[in-house]
Amino acid sequence: MSEIPAKATESEDPSNSGRARAAGDLSDARASHGTPASDGTSASPVPARSAAADARDDRDARDDRDARSARDPRDPDATGFGSEEPRPGEPLWQSKPPGSIYDYIKVASFSIGPDGLVDQWSLRAEQVFGIPAARAVGMDPIEAFIDPDLRAQGQRKMAEILDGREWTGVVPFRVPDDSDEGGRGKDGLAEVYVMPTRTEEGEKAAVCIVVDVRTLRRMETDLAASQAIFGQSPFGFLLIDTDLRVRRANQRFASLFGGTPDEHRGRGVHDYLARPEAERVAATLRRVLESGDSITDMHVTGFLPGSDERRHWSVNLYRVHSGSGRPIGIAWLGIDITARRAAAREAAAARRNLALLNDAGARIGNSLDLETTARELLDVVVPGFCDLATVDLYQGLLAGDETPPGLADGSAELRRVAFSSAVSDAPFVGGGAEVAVGAVHHYPFNSPCADALRTARVQHVPGEDGGLVQSTLAVPMVAHDTVVGLAQFARTKGSEPFGDRDRELAVELAARAAVCIDNARLYRREHERALILQRSLLPPGDPVAAGLDIACRYLPGNSSADRHSEVGGDWFDVIELPGHRTALVVGDVMGRGLRAAVAMGELRSAVRTLALLDLEPAEVLSALDEIARGLGAPGGVQQATRAARRPREADLSEVYLATCVYAVYDSVTRRCTFANAGHLPPVLVEPGEDALMLDVPPGMPLGVGGEPFEEVEVELPEGALLALYTDGLVESRDHPLDEGLQAFVGALTDPTRPLEDVCDHVLTTLDTHHGEDDIALLMARVQGLPADSVGDWTLPREPRSVGRAREFARTRLQSWDLEALVDTTELLVSELVTNALRYGEGEIRLRLLLDRTLVCEVWDSGLVQPRRRRARDTDEGGRGLQLVGLLSAAWGSRRTPRGKTVWFELPLPDGETTLADPAEALLSLF
Repeated sequence: MSEIPAKATESEDPSNSGRARAAGDLSDARASHGTPASDGTSASPVPARSAAADARDDRDARDDRDARSARDPRDPDATGFGSEEPRPGEPLWQSKPPGSIYDYIKVASFSIGPDGLVDQWSLRAEQVFGIPAARAVGMDPIEAFIDPDLRAQGQRKMAEILDGREWTGVVPFRVPDDSDEGGRGKDGLAEVYVMPTRTEEGEKAAVCIVVDVRTLRRMETDLAASQAIFGQSPFGFLLIDTDLRVRRANQRFASLFGGTPDEHRGRGVHDYLARPEAERVAATLRRVLESGDSITDMHVTGFLPGSDERRHWSVNLYRVHSGSGRPIGIAWLGIDITARRAAAREAAAARRNLALLNDAGARIGNSLDLETTARELLDVVVPGFCDLATVDLYQGLLAGDETPPGLADGSAELRRVAFSSAVSDAPFVGGGAEVAVGAVHHYPFNSPCADALRTARVQHVPGEDGGLVQSTLAVPMVAHDTVVGLAQFARTKGSEPFGDRDRELAVELAARAAVCIDNARLYRREHERALILQRSLLPPGDPVAAGLDIACRYLPGNSSADRHSEVGGDWFDVIELPGHRTALVVGDVMGRGLRAAVAMGELRSAVRTLALLDLEPAEVLSALDEIARGLGAPGGVQQATRAARRPREADLSEVYLATCVYAVYDSVTRRCTFANAGHLPPVLVEPGEDALMLDVPPGMPLGVGGEPFEEVEVELPEGALLALYTDGLVESRDHPLDEGLQAFVGALTDPTRPLEDVCDHVLTTLDTHHGEDDIALLMARVQGLPADSVGDWTLPREPRSVGRAREFARTRLQSWDLEALVDTTELLVSELVTNALRYGEGEIRLRLLLDRTLVCEVWDSGLVQPRRRRARDTDEGGRGLQLVGLLSAAWGSRRTPRGKTVWFELPLPDGETTLADPAEALLSLF
């Protein structure tokens, strides 16, 4: 620790005048500090208090005790927190009058004798330093409290003080602690004022007054923070005294209620609030002042000066105390919540409307009957939304016409299909003549109801004088831009009038019912068209794939007993990929009928196209998700909003959701990579093991969007059985999904049986004749590519690697008895390896795969994909990939995790396939 520089005041030169003043000071010091001890013993030669001072203190102490005994203990202004009677021997920090600076800081004193040791130690010094007087008296203050590094300087200062100098400064000190093994104790910082004095014997001594500097600094910081919070607060801030009068207001409060902050001093709550509200607030203020309990979010209502608008405030109240703990008032912190309360009322109304819409969604459209759907609408709106309601539908719609007539003038014939009243079955007399349920009628051309049908806009019809109805909303029932009928909602007199929000809710309710009614009409048409598409969209026979034995089944669901084999949205596919890999796909479009069939066809075509791009499974599903979101829209997702404005095409752009599992199997490594979009998990049966469901993250269904798909790679043992399926196989009304999955897993008991028999056994064991949903089943047995059918070499990046690649290919083809392919393979391998040397990066890998065809792959670390171009007659190069395309059955390139792979495929010589002549192919390039 280091001493903070301080100032010292030395006595004047020891001249005669100086000695005379020193003698006068000495006599004053003796008069002030030479009083004997009260117990009759003579104290050590240290300064003592005068008899007058002691008498004055005794009188003040008696006055304090008398005042405390006379106060009402229930009065918080009289007692307050921290004003209990002190115990004997303790210093009384609080003094009269209240509010003194000594309520916040503690000042202590002690005296130093001529020998430089402490000879008197006050009770307040005990509190500040924590050392009793018995221990402090006789201590050397420099040795006891000053850091060893500063003791030499402290001893010099002590000598100067005992020589008659005054000194003041800020001193770091350390309180010794016997319990501390290191002897360090507590550190502190004090401002010390040392005044020289003399004992009765004339020896030089000193009186020290000590103030805790850290307390002062903390007070400065707290005061600055309080000023900043009070002045800069965005809320109304008041300090209210014990008489419930404003002592201080901030600028924010004054800006709301006018005037300056000083002008609000002395005002009460009655100056701001009406009498009933002011009485309530005043009672709350008194309760806070008496109990000390804080109040949070108390709502206060009133008016601002010069305004008739009712305002609402949220107020927080808490009691404020002085430094000694005595209550001095209440802090008021208020914020205007008028807008928030208005928003809360709007939110409550919105919640009621949402609850009504939720009820409508649950109760309307549970059947495909037109009259039933209309009655369900009225059951929802009466009496929750209106008192009377009717539904009229076009007569042509009920007769089964393709398009309801009368959309031009709104005067076509309608039939009243439903009526409901909450007023003792009162007739609906607000819209003209009474119409019975089931009656056919029409509205006059100039009537508001005809205008609503003609313009497809809501019309407000006021009630007749003397009638029961106050007002009516004539709401056209519009489904897919087609008006199918008219709904009327009426409220009787005495009810709340219809507002703008009610109009919007009425339109939404009518639209929901209209969609359900129109769906019943469209269902009949869709059913007939779906039957036409059924056979054309069914998958072909059992496909073949490299390294897999495949069997599949597809069973369409039945919509009713007299309509069999209705197509749904289930599909499967097997797609051959380069490198003797195979993509296995099973999907299910949610829904049935024409729309599901069309969506299934589009998604199935999209899957085949994306698979040929050789994307990763997760990338394929991500692209499918985008396609599913744009199905039915003429331009995809970007054109969906335009398609929604078309009256006949918008119905296909509403909802297209599908589940799909996509797997890519590599016959060389026997590893299969899965990606799942909300579909049921694949089932794997390993030889000698029980069937199990693979843990593939399900992901979100196609068409939802916004979520990535995860991949899982699984190594399939030789002879393992893999099964992909749709939910129609394992779920029905009588069998829950979990029960069906367990039954399916239990049916796969003997994977060694022929696959066709396994499929038949599964369909026979499970309940597959419920006809509720389509069933798709795809089963594959793993038959990996033999090791002797694979040639794999790594080549360095050097020119001679081209020749070595040709040599490797020639040797391996000769071992496979494919002499007829040697020349063509050597030429194409030379071209691909040369391109990898010139344009690729890293090591080169050459791989030959023999199965139903010969596949050659050249791998490198470059990311740039090769691009075929047409060379001009004068170009010396640029014909390599053209040559590959001429001589091979197929070629291409794909990305890999570490670069790219360029491949070509050659058919095996079987006596029927004619291979291209390399020489003629070369000549054809020029």
